[in-house]
Amino acid sequence: MSLDTVKNAEQTPEAEQPWAELGLKQDEYARVRELLGRRPTGAELAMYSVMWSEHCSYKSSKIHLKQFGEKAPHSDALLVGIGEQAGVVDVGEGYAVTFKVESHNHPSYVEPHQGAATGIGGIVRDIIAMGARPIAVMDPLRFGAPDHPDTRRVLPGVVAGIGGYGNCLGLPNIGGEVVFDACYQGNPLVNALCVGVMKHEDIHLAKAAGAGNKVVLYGARTGGDGIGGASILASETFESSDGKPAKRPAVQVGDPFEEKRLIECTLELFGEGLVTGIQDLGAAGLSCATSELASNGSGGMRVELDTVPLRDPSLSPEEILMSESQERMCAVVEPGDVERFLEICERWEVTATVIGEVTEGDRLEIFWHGEQIVDVEPGTVAHEGPVYERPYARPEWQDALQADDASRLPRPAGGEELRAAALALVSSPNQADASWITDQYDRYVLGGTVLAQPEDGGMIRIDEESGLGVALATDGNGRYAKLDPYTGAQLALAESYRNVATTGAKPLAVTDCLNFGSPEDPAAMWQFAEACRGLADGCRALGTPVTGGNVSLYNQTGEAAIHPTPVVGVLGVIDDVARRTPMAFAEEGHLVYLLGDTRDELGGSAWAQVAHGHLGGLPPEVDLEREKLLGEILVSASRDGMADAAHDLSDGGLIQALTESCLRGGKGARIVVPDGVDPFVFLFSESQGRALVAIPRSEEVRFNDMCAARGMPAARIGVVDGEELEIQGQFTLPLDELRAAHTATLPALFG
Repeated sequence: MSLDTVKNAEQTPEAEQPWAELGLKQDEYARVRELLGRRPTGAELAMYSVMWSEHCSYKSSKIHLKQFGEKAPHSDALLVGIGEQAGVVDVGEGYAVTFKVESHNHPSYVEPHQGAATGIGGIVRDIIAMGARPIAVMDPLRFGAPDHPDTRRVLPGVVAGIGGYGNCLGLPNIGGEVVFDACYQGNPLVNALCVGVMKHEDIHLAKAAGAGNKVVLYGARTGGDGIGGASILASETFESSDGKPAKRPAVQVGDPFEEKRLIECTLELFGEGLVTGIQDLGAAGLSCATSELASNGSGGMRVELDTVPLRDPSLSPEEILMSESQERMCAVVEPGDVERFLEICERWEVTATVIGEVTEGDRLEIFWHGEQIVDVEPGTVAHEGPVYERPYARPEWQDALQADDASRLPRPAGGEELRAAALALVSSPNQADASWITDQYDRYVLGGTVLAQPEDGGMIRIDEESGLGVALATDGNGRYAKLDPYTGAQLALAESYRNVATTGAKPLAVTDCLNFGSPEDPAAMWQFAEACRGLADGCRALGTPVTGGNVSLYNQTGEAAIHPTPVVGVLGVIDDVARRTPMAFAEEGHLVYLLGDTRDELGGSAWAQVAHGHLGGLPPEVDLEREKLLGEILVSASRDGMADAAHDLSDGGLIQALTESCLRGGKGARIVVPDGVDPFVFLFSESQGRALVAIPRSEEVRFNDMCAARGMPAARIGVVDGEELEIQGQFTLPLDELRAAHTATLPALFG
């Protein structure tokens, strides 16, 4: 087939083009023709199709995401916000931290190992591209029913992919989540977070400025993997429900050792000041890197596409532009620095090639063996895709769902029934010990990890001398969000905020991964709109700006959408990690306090799911002012040495928190149910804004005074003691029995 050049496109306006097969709608294709004043070439069509996809352009979500900027609270810590490859915050002492969470959901269903591995690789490159050294990763995961055969296909591959790639990079995996629910059966959620650290002066941005500067592609050679990943795989639903996706484009293939060389090479290039602009190659590959660098800069760009190093010499220009081959970066380099740039790449055994240069015009021009195949205004590709105001409506079934309140469900009565309910809860797949998964990850490589899963938040030391550190947590409860997406998003934010504060770190900023069904479904779009509104309002109330994140739509098989699942990551700072607060009950005689108010709130609860397979009613109330106050109490208690252990209360309520704190420290506890309180509600309620703390007797008066002065309810409910968990007057669980129940579940399912 002859090459489709710009000249040829001008001369053959009626030539048929595969715009629908590439994921474009008819009106979108017409808009491309209008922008160009002619039909697009095949290469231009490829670029517009991937860059205007849902995954890259956010065309259905943009109008709702605006709230994160419009409602953003003022933050002196925010250095780089939404719009760059990752957000950056000031954490003091001249250090800046960048962090972001993204999704690799659809690829991880099609090919679990590579889909998850390249999800880690992609988010790590986002962090490198900001100028930072990656220091840790996290992995919020959602799978289908734990006993479903396909879950046994997907989960081990995903976990092996995350562990294999991250471990090979030498990055500790310090936290995350694993959740099972039948709603994720055909659409598992594989979200990945990375955090990196740098000095303020080392921040880099994605822009191509300075006419005559060279464009250098470096890293792995370009192959045929991942073609169509953004425009087809990540931007459409799986139509069939028989376990087989309707379309199976190639999933990206990762090489962590190539990425490790790329990391070290890039950091050395930064260190010598050889980079004026940089972009990683992820979704949409070279189409994204060239158009975004050019549009964010002050000029145009000319690219000689035939100079791109290939793994497969049979690739067409269109395939090269759409390829999502991993471990690649694109840098803008001043002409006088190119020789040194290439020398450093050669020493790290990283392939590097000058593929173009920045021009004085405002066009992105791409050539193939001297023939022009692309002539576009780069902003039209990168930033001027369609924006849809998708219709959305509260679904008719929402009222019935909320009316089906969990208070109607039969409850355990008496000590024996409560004991059985407690064992059933803590051994259920979502509440059981996740060590079968997390033990496959290296949590302590690099030597900076001071807290890691199953702690409430992961914590990393970033300065050896001062002890300065950062803590991170990710949370999201799709069951809460299904009942009320506005409140559910705020509950995800509140839990993540609380988890960070529990470690002793002050929450600073937010990243999010918004996982929802098809935007063409008005009910799913309503859920998305409500969740965005809730999260934006919540961040304003807590003073934690959204710095960036990801939207993953089309998580739907036929008519069956996942639960709306906004995953929220919160980053906090602690001035000395030596003052951190772990979750373990470690000292006998310490007093156990419950902070916050416990109400009869079981809607969407773990107990309702485990005991009755029930989802209905309203989620727990969210009180963001209380969450903020609780955070201040927990941070102060950590800083001033008043608390030796702390653990947030969330899924599973008090009984889950007690189980985890006792087993983590190997110490039992004697707990008293307060007078007039229903023991069942006391143990299983999921009221928010609560935390469990262990206080040395010597600090009790000071701790109580602090809580009273700030208006925080604080009840002494027991003492750390012995080798069993005793709920006085109700039941006793020896730690050995409790541990056996808590740890056996996942190995039995997957081991």
